[in-house]
Amino acid sequence: MTILVTGGAGFIGSNFIIDWLAERDEPVINLDQLTYAGNLENLAELRGDPRYAFVRGDIGDRAAIADLLERHAPRAVIHFAAESHVDRSIHGPGDFIQTNVVGTFHLLECARARFSAMDAAGEAAFRFLHVSTDEVYGSLESGAPAFSEVHRYQPNSPYSASKASSDHLVRAYGHTYGLPVLTTHCSNNYGPYQFPEKLIPLMIVNALTGKFLPIYGDGRQIRDWLYVSDHCAAIRRVLDAGRPGETYNIGGWNELPNLDIVRAVVGLLDELHPRADGRSYGEQIVHVADRPGHDRRYAIDAGKIERELGWRPAETFATGIRKTVRWYLDHPDWLANVQSGAYRDWLEKNYTDRNR
Repeated sequence: MTILVTGGAGFIGSNFIIDWLAERDEPVINLDQLTYAGNLENLAELRGDPRYAFVRGDIGDRAAIADLLERHAPRAVIHFAAESHVDRSIHGPGDFIQTNVVGTFHLLECARARFSAMDAAGEAAFRFLHVSTDEVYGSLESGAPAFSEVHRYQPNSPYSASKASSDHLVRAYGHTYGLPVLTTHCSNNYGPYQFPEKLIPLMIVNALTGKFLPIYGDGRQIRDWLYVSDHCAAIRRVLDAGRPGETYNIGGWNELPNLDIVRAVVGLLDELHPRADGRSYGEQIVHVADRPGHDRRYAIDAGKIERELGWRPAETFATGIRKTVRWYLDHPDWLANVQSGAYRDWLEKNYTDRNR
């Protein structure tokens, strides 16, 4: 038996593969196009592991995907591959439509063709697990109930709209063609190997290099925070026991404002890697112009996956963020290698013109 993971060189995908092979012996094929956030260094510990194989490819290349499914006959597809950064979607939405919508469509078509050629036992075992986001639900008012699986879709960014579109395609392929699909909606992930355009690794990198720590607006935007290994464990559980056609929300039960997240990172850096001048990294915090259409609050109700599948996160935010900061401090070479010219150009484009 084999599973196919798309986007397995990205942040969550690489953590999933590492955790999967630490828990199980079932082989993994990693399909990744290696765009700017795909990094094979994330999976360096698996070099030479006979249970792991990497294939460079695009989920939009239907002929290549069909050939891959035919040759390896995976019993499951776990679909992480996506463009995922909201700010990038504002500056350039086309890539998000192409990857998240069109790419998912091609992947579904290939999975459908493969599924239709299976015998009864193969059909019973096969799963297509689509990894999505809580951002498809839109923004919550303060005090409003957290997102449940039946919350209406109300995406507010090109990124979340593209993920909502892919969710609808996945649901339709399950309903119309009988493809055994599963969809998960996760909250904000953090942890090792996250590309430093996202909030937590960006704050760590900027702090350590003496740059300002940019906070959008008043910094009171609230998110639920989920340690990436907890997310990986939840996906394994959904794959094992989730009911085809169902959606499962995966959250960390950690609603916190962005400003509090940055202050937590600052406090840990002050403790674990003090500045040479003895002053706090908090002095580097600055408030910059908010991004267009910034959602005010996301919150995940992860009660369904706990009730039906018995999953609950193992990490609190306090334990997860300490592990995360410690990991980045212990891996300076990884950080240096991901900070390419393209990455620096992006930071300049996104932050230089914002008013402090």
